[in-house]
Amino acid sequence: MNTEISKAAVDALVKNKNLTDGEFKALLQTGEFDGYLFECADKVRREHYGDEVYIRGLIEISNYCKNNCYYCGIRAGNGNAERYRLTKDDILSCAKEGYRLGFRTFVLQGGEDMFFTDEVICDIVSGIKKEYPDCAVTLSLGEKSFDSYKKYYDAGADRYLLRHETANNEHYSKLHPESMSLENRKQCLYNLKKIGYQTGSGFMVGSPYQTYETLIEDLRFLQDLKPDMIGIGPYITHKDTPFKNFESGSLCLTLRLVAILRLMFPYVLLPSTTALGTIHPQGREMGLKAGANVVMPNLSPTSVRKLYTLYDNKICTGDEAAQCIECLKRRVESAGYRIVTDVGNVKK
Repeated sequence: MNTEISKAAVDALVKNKNLTDGEFKALLQTGEFDGYLFECADKVRREHYGDEVYIRGLIEISNYCKNNCYYCGIRAGNGNAERYRLTKDDILSCAKEGYRLGFRTFVLQGGEDMFFTDEVICDIVSGIKKEYPDCAVTLSLGEKSFDSYKKYYDAGADRYLLRHETANNEHYSKLHPESMSLENRKQCLYNLKKIGYQTGSGFMVGSPYQTYETLIEDLRFLQDLKPDMIGIGPYITHKDTPFKNFESGSLCLTLRLVAILRLMFPYVLLPSTTALGTIHPQGREMGLKAGANVVMPNLSPTSVRKLYTLYDNKICTGDEAAQCIECLKRRVESAGYRIVTDVGNVKK
């Protein structure tokens, strides 16, 4: 029965029809039609983006964080983490190297580090935009107030990434301390959209206590939010967190969800994440074939790449490094796509 439902569900998504919870669950559970699902997702991504893959230069600006999320390796309570934060000059140096290599989007990602006040962040953003006016700046710095987000936007930030992680309140409370709330996380996302950012959300696949039902809630929330970018990746454990004994997420289910999201949101910017490349040597190529159209090589200084460890065994040297752009180009081409030097805005 599930097999029949899942095949019909793929066809329904291709026709932009909404699915029932039962149809979503059958599609998530049944891998028999993954090949067909990926083929349909790839066709849709080619209709909107051709064979183009956008590259983003990732700059991990700090691994200090005030929060204590139970799954995260840079959580405040991890006394084993070797902390660092980049200076403005460090960040501008990374951007300079990235621009030389062909990057036209820079992603500034970090924990919720109180050192990076609104004034500091705005100064960095405006500094990048002044030097590279033909580039986009994406921020991924966590939950902030409406006024803070507006200041960053006015300073020149174009995009903001903030994964909601789970749209189910009970599940959220199992992943985060009481000081954090799903309601606030969602409000932040709606604020970002209201201000005018190209807004990205997303979730971990296979996080502790996740169920098919909570995954369906994630999909429903994204239907309501209508983000420009959706970042998903497999949950991967970290040895210095309360969840160290939980299993990591599934490659197959992650790829299935990448394809489902491409069919649900044909226009969306959908990264093939570092986490996919971490759990499988060909993980990012698989993600591209399942409908993803963005990769985010690391532009951070080599000395700190191993310190930004949200999870164990993160790949931090080799083809995922921005400096090996030619290696990355060859890998992307081997999957049937091509990297383009482009700001890579969403195509709605």
